[in-house]
Amino acid sequence: MAVVREQLPQGRYGRSADQRADRRLKITGAVLGALAVVLLGWYGYHSIAGQSVSGELIKFKRISATSVEAHLEVRKKRDATGACTLRSLAESGAEVGRKEVRFTKGETRVDEVVTIRTTESATATELVGCTTD
Repeated sequence: MAVVREQLPQGRYGRSADQRADRRLKITGAVLGALAVVLLGWYGYHSIAGQSVSGELIKFKRISATSVEAHLEVRKKRDATGACTLRSLAESGAEVGRKEVRFTKGETRVDEVVTIRTTESATATELVGCTTD
């Protein structure tokens, strides 16, 4: 009986087309992956470092069925002016109150307790965002 080989002798004719394609795909994938990481890092840095105002809702307390007291802290550059928007939500998720809190120049940290009037009983209050003028 004769033994029939289905493969070429190893190392005799160089790499096969499949091996070259696999290597090319690995290199392309590595380059695209590195590019994606760089772009994501660039976007993240500029979205955080580019903000001159950042706000944080420290706590909130329901005072009555028609009002909520919220403790807001804003960090900003000394010469920045702008506003932060707070909203109160009912148990159903519907917005029942909204308030825009303005801040002026002079301080780098603003710590303020504000009262938000609501149309019905609120179960949550959230900071929508802060913007500069």
